[in-house]
Amino acid sequence: MPTISSVRPHQRVWPKRLPHALSVPATSLWFNLEVSARRYPDKTAYLFFGQPLSFSALQAQAQAVAGWLQSVGVKAGDRVALYLQNCPQFVVAYYAILRANAVVVPVNPMNKMEELTYQLQDAQAQVVICAADLAATVQAAQSTLEPHERLRQVLVTHYSDAMPPVSAMDPAELAAEATDAWLRAEPALPAACLRWSEILGQAWLLGPHTAEADDLAMLQYTSGTTGHPKGCMHSHRSLMSNAVTGCWTQSTVASVGLGVVPFFHITGLVCFVLRAVFDATSTVILPRWDRELAGRLISRHKVTHWTCIPTMVIDLFGSPNYKDFGLGGLVHINGGGAAMPQAVAERLQQEFGLTFLEGYGLTETAAATHGNPPERAKLQCLGMPFFGVDSRVVDPNTLRELEPGEVGEIVSRGPMLFQGYWRNPEATAAAFIELEGQRFFRTGDLGHMDEEGYFFLTDRLKRMINSSGFKVWPAEVEALLFKHPAVHEACIISSQDAYRGESVKALVVLRSEARGQTTEQQIIDWSREHMAAYKVPRQVQFVESLPKSGSGKVMWRLLQERETAGT
Repeated sequence: MPTISSVRPHQRVWPKRLPHALSVPATSLWFNLEVSARRYPDKTAYLFFGQPLSFSALQAQAQAVAGWLQSVGVKAGDRVALYLQNCPQFVVAYYAILRANAVVVPVNPMNKMEELTYQLQDAQAQVVICAADLAATVQAAQSTLEPHERLRQVLVTHYSDAMPPVSAMDPAELAAEATDAWLRAEPALPAACLRWSEILGQAWLLGPHTAEADDLAMLQYTSGTTGHPKGCMHSHRSLMSNAVTGCWTQSTVASVGLGVVPFFHITGLVCFVLRAVFDATSTVILPRWDRELAGRLISRHKVTHWTCIPTMVIDLFGSPNYKDFGLGGLVHINGGGAAMPQAVAERLQQEFGLTFLEGYGLTETAAATHGNPPERAKLQCLGMPFFGVDSRVVDPNTLRELEPGEVGEIVSRGPMLFQGYWRNPEATAAAFIELEGQRFFRTGDLGHMDEEGYFFLTDRLKRMINSSGFKVWPAEVEALLFKHPAVHEACIISSQDAYRGESVKALVVLRSEARGQTTEQQIIDWSREHMAAYKVPRQVQFVESLPKSGSGKVMWRLLQERETAGT
């Protein structure tokens, strides 16, 4: 085994303004809100369609919800699910769960009943806090659970609970008509639900905050090759490690962010729920991407920092109004999940003097392990290892460290690494290797490092599709498709997509009785009802059979190679 060098290549070109590692506070994440609320009580923490929420109000609301959680029996270490789009209530509930010494379980609001049911069961969630339009899905999931698995309580909020009335809104803040109707909808709620407005303002008895740095703070779910989502266990300390990295992006207390990437996803959560509170910055929240509204909000609120995915930038450039948006206040734009096309990155530089700073990270690493420093960025590049991170490229079979330019698996260790997969010791053991007595996480991504220690993504060792920054694990989609009564076999592969990068394609073998009776569109329509939108196959192709290996396994790689060659 090679000796691990004490000086890695990137350290020779590391920005002089930054330390190589950060001292991470040995406190809970809740304490960050206490500090910011004490320092800046009247400062706007979040702005939602023109309605501000100050740091002191954020703290007060979180304490009220925490008191209610404890009143319904939530104890230290219990899991509470958050099933919401981006909104101030998401942040309030997140910190309320932490204040109650419990564990946050963010759930993708695009998840359908089957996906939600599995996650509630696996996390053994006690309570769900959800949006009104998702309450029926929670009720449906609840009905399928065994009596001992059922939720103690469901707390429901309407997005309009945090919005001003339409009559009081500035026209520049208005969402598209359909979006506004969705946000202000008043769907009928199941009888057992409790309304958000009934909780706030009540004098709940609040017990002491006892959570410490190494206690479990969050189960962030990521899917895998088995088809079943896995809960990544993150402590207050591992999440804090990336919550304190605002100096990388040159963030100050005067910075304003655009919170449009999903808060349930690790990137949006770390940037706009954790780091924004630690740095006491202001965040303009968008629950869904709307290029016209985003452009107006960036201009009106002088947004300085925008974390996004490349497709958002591409879409913004596609607006006939983009030159009138007034993007001159932006000083920092970054993102990951998918590579930024070089032509778009160059256009950003030429028209706005902005360099798109690509980064790299995973759910298991609480977002970034790599990033491009603003003063020394490289295009089409993952960047250099982050604060306190040791990354290298190894042969995936022998684990021998490779030389610069050689392609191998990226492995990393650092303070933001998760503790393991919830209730899954086998998967945890498989995710780590040991090099020179140090524990490294296997990313499953193939890449190479240049002479200066910058990393570049080459391919994937694991079978995964990246569609507009959303990770789609084929085995999970296949498992859902097998529930369709007409499907005998299915194999999911990726198809080239000029806008999304990749999209989901399903190769399906129909049951004999369904042949001639089932169409490709029917499979797509069924998928929309049973899985999150980004997992739904955009193409379905019926085939007579799927090629199999001698051991009977579907040869998905062969099918993928055929698709790629055909494209």
